[in-house]
Amino acid sequence: MTESARRALESRIGYAFQDESLLLRALVHRSWCAEHSDARSNEQFEFLGDSILGYVISDHVFNKYPDLTEGQWSKVRASVVNTESLAEVARGIGLGECLFLGKGEAAGGGREKVSILGDAMEAVIAAVYLDGGEEAAREVVLTLLETDVATAAKLPGSDDPKTMLQELALVREIGLPKYRVHGDGPDHEKRFYATVLLDGVERGSGEGVSKKQAEQAAASIAADWLREQAIGSTDPSADDAEGRTDRGSINA
Repeated sequence: MTESARRALESRIGYAFQDESLLLRALVHRSWCAEHSDARSNEQFEFLGDSILGYVISDHVFNKYPDLTEGQWSKVRASVVNTESLAEVARGIGLGECLFLGKGEAAGGGREKVSILGDAMEAVIAAVYLDGGEEAAREVVLTLLETDVATAAKLPGSDDPKTMLQELALVREIGLPKYRVHGDGPDHEKRFYATVLLDGVERGSGEGVSKKQAEQAAASIAADWLREQAIGSTDPSADDAEGRTDRGSINA
């Protein structure tokens, strides 16, 4: 990594490293180590970063949103402390292009893989902590994620179609939703398709660039169907007879 590329990444992260080697370590994927025996992967940093991230977000929502319940705090934290959310943050700061990947992984679209990006984001947070301490890590985490936390805290779970569908299904006493998901296309351009079943019957289909997005799109359709049932605008038996399934799509 050139000095200019490093400085540009530091600017996007919002933190300038004193020890450059910590940042470089956070960017090393295990596939790179397979081709460079003297390199160390970022996997240990991932472990530390995950703990730091969970602590910072938990502490923040505890103090910032004291009127929420424990369950709501958990929902807020879960909405941002997950691999897909972290991958979105990583994309936003151009982290993928800075990663050290093996030739095969790079050729296979590794710089866009949700798991690799999410893990690397955790590793970077750990690197900030090791370089600058707890306050530096806290500042970086909240700079990158506070807006997402604030959005989730407005109505915990309400912006998550899967959570809404689950709650509606429990109220209707029809059991938990079940999802069927499959992907199609090369890794760097893969698209996912999901179908959600309620009480064994397909009630919504959706697609997206990740499994989560496809499931959310399907859940949104199914939640709309359940709401229609609640106000008596749709006859369930008629839907069963027709086997109607709608499709939603999320393109992120």
